Amino acid sequence: MSEIAIRGSADGQGAFNRGTMLIVTAVGVLAFIAMLVLGAYAPDLRSGKNGGAHALSNAATGFSGLVRLAEATGRHPRIVRATNQLSDEALAVITPESAGTDLSEILERRGPRVTLLILPKWWTERDQKRPGWVRIRDLLPAMVPQGVLAPAYEFKISRVKEKGTRLRTVHPVAPKELGFVSPEITQVLTGKDIEPVIVDRRGRVVLAKVRDGNLYVLAEPDLLNNHGIADARQAQAALALLDALNSTDAGSILFDVTANGLGHSRSPLKLAFDPPFTAVTAIILVALLLAGWQAAVRFGDPRPPQRAIAFGKSALVENSAALIRKAGREARLASRYVDTIRYRAATLLSLPSWLKGDELDERLDAVPSQVKFSELAAAAISARHRDELLIAARRLNQWLEEVSA
Repeated sequence: MSEIAIRGSADGQGAFNRGTMLIVTAVGVLAFIAMLVLGAYAPDLRSGKNGGAHALSNAATGFSGLVRLAEATGRHPRIVRATNQLSDEALAVITPESAGTDLSEILERRGPRVTLLILPKWWTERDQKRPGWVRIRDLLPAMVPQGVLAPAYEFKISRVKEKGTRLRTVHPVAPKELGFVSPEITQVLTGKDIEPVIVDRRGRVVLAKVRDGNLYVLAEPDLLNNHGIADARQAQAALALLDALNSTDAGSILFDVTANGLGHSRSPLKLAFDPPFTAVTAIILVALLLAGWQAAVRFGDPRPPQRAIAFGKSALVENSAALIRKAGREARLASRYVDTIRYRAATLLSLPSWLKGDELDERLDAVPSQVKFSELAAAAISARHRDELLIAARRLNQWLEEVSA
């Protein structure tokens, strides 16, 4: 590779100069951090406007209307996105949408506390023209609401047509006249170990209380969902039912959405952005920024690359010296270095050229100096290690500078 080609590629011009790369790196780092934050909190940011049958849904089968109605009337509803929040004494409304929903943790959290479980009823599909709305396709198979609490509790679901008939309250937990009216198709349940709370005119159970507990099961969701409470009488009855079940004088009503897949996710990534770990994350980020800044400015411009094999006599001398050093033959150069100093001194002192060997050494010893040349030469020739040779060579060089001064 030629030196011209190397320097031409390192002149800082073109698309990959330092300024451009710094901008690209900064944008990449910010995008990566944003991706981490969104990845950690994406489940928590879901609005729930997906047409489901839960407390955040605006669809006909959803229950957001009941939440807003409770808020407007001072009942302080709370959307529950984590099961640990279900330990509150307030009434909890659970709205599973399929038989495959695992309610074991929710029911274990609730324990003896009052819980209203609303069974699913409708098979829906999303309305393509109105986001968050649904179209009713048909009734769900009876096995879906039947399997919500199976196998712990076994119910049998049936549907009857009694539109507009008044539903009766037959349990002391609720007022006798709630004012509910049956929808066009009423979903009712039968089963063991249940106490009827609300029944139709023929005594079929619409709302039941599970014996030996405070779990209430509402078979007919149209009494409380958005479509049902569009009628003012049904809305008033819905609030009366919530008040009757929330008999602990709690200050709020809990609407669970964890059973609908809208709960808060727990992950190590999210912990990095939640207190008290936020401070640690901030410190790590600052340390990375300082390390990047140090790497960018500490060493200045990068050095141009050098050739693997340098040009010139100096490179040849350095390569030869490295070869001799690697072979461990440096001490054998002593006699040649002594000869070089000897003839260099003879030249500087203008001694006759016919003087050789011992005669030349005698004439050099006769030159006034602190140390005789022959002694320095003998010390250099007798050197066996690199350090000894280096000391002897320096003394010879100092002798040459002394006699030539």
